[in-house]
Amino acid sequence: MADLEEFFSDLHIHSAYSKATSPEMRIENISRIAKMKGLDLMGTGDCLNQKWIEEIKSKLEVSGEEIRDPKYGVNYILTVEVEDINRVHHLIILPEISSAQSMAEEFGSSDEGRPKVKMGAPEIVEIVKEFEGEIGPSHAFTPWTSVYKEFNSLRDCYQEELRNVNFVELGLSASTEMADRISELSRFTFLSNSDAHSPKADKLGREFNSFLIEEPTFKEVSMAIKRKNKRKVGLNFGLDPRIGKYFLTACVRCHKRYSREEAESVNWKCKCGGRIKKGVKDRVDELADLTKPRSPKHRPPYIGGVPLIEAISFLEGKSLSSRVVYTKWMEILEKFGSEIEILVKADLSELSSLGKLSKLIDDMRGGKLKVFPGGGGEYGKLL
Repeated sequence: MADLEEFFSDLHIHSAYSKATSPEMRIENISRIAKMKGLDLMGTGDCLNQKWIEEIKSKLEVSGEEIRDPKYGVNYILTVEVEDINRVHHLIILPEISSAQSMAEEFGSSDEGRPKVKMGAPEIVEIVKEFEGEIGPSHAFTPWTSVYKEFNSLRDCYQEELRNVNFVELGLSASTEMADRISELSRFTFLSNSDAHSPKADKLGREFNSFLIEEPTFKEVSMAIKRKNKRKVGLNFGLDPRIGKYFLTACVRCHKRYSREEAESVNWKCKCGGRIKKGVKDRVDELADLTKPRSPKHRPPYIGGVPLIEAISFLEGKSLSSRVVYTKWMEILEKFGSEIEILVKADLSELSSLGKLSKLIDDMRGGKLKVFPGGGGEYGKLL
């Protein structure tokens, strides 16, 4: 067996063919930012959309499972997010383009990059298994379109087909520590992905994983998800869950934060007239059958932080769109090579020249960030 290598990956993104997605989500922009981030393997997103598949075929080198951008050296794996009949979102990973094209026919053609499928979760899993793919719940705790929004357990959602589900995507407002208070999740591999709708530096790669595999192909990633032949996920990097816009229970209009008891007492209706949305923290508390997280031996380390450009924006006291912030970000990348090198790989002594930024990165790695928590659709903020 060849030596295993560490490949950094963001498997859940969307193309320009998904609703509410930037028209800039094209291969050349995705690959360029992925390279700057230090991402070796990207999910294609939207691989059931025929127009996006044609773009992939025309702009990338494709040979079976191997899909690569020769200009940037970024590898791709076929992925798509689908919405089922219960409004639960699922992330699907497929072996090759022929699988995606055949699956698109099974689900019915759609111009939408993230299609709505008129099937329940068990039927979708059966089809994915026919094509030897992998499937798991997307952003499992998000209070809009997720498995734990609609169901109280994975078994309720996937029924007998749960045996063919091998991973759970945590989502922006949840972390390993939170999810490991729910004992039914102990056997699943956790993934952290960006769900990026834009190639901007604060969106693409804001969450990522490292895979310990031989090469960046579907077969190897599938083995890592199943933890076979020593393949595995080596690291989950996610937003500090408090940064997520649905961490706390809050009004979706004015963003006033509520305790669960306060929200229940006003029948989930804010004084401003807005709807109060239950936060991920409160939902995990409802679902948890463990008072403290109990992580299985296979669980990799989890780092909760923020994208590098967001950290620079905070320290500079300027907006993410500021030229000062972007220039600083580029200068740091040029010096250190990639964002992932800075956030998770480099020894802190190597980052000493970054001053306050070095301290902030140390706080990220140590779980010591100070945050004003998000809620009701408003992102949290560093303090």
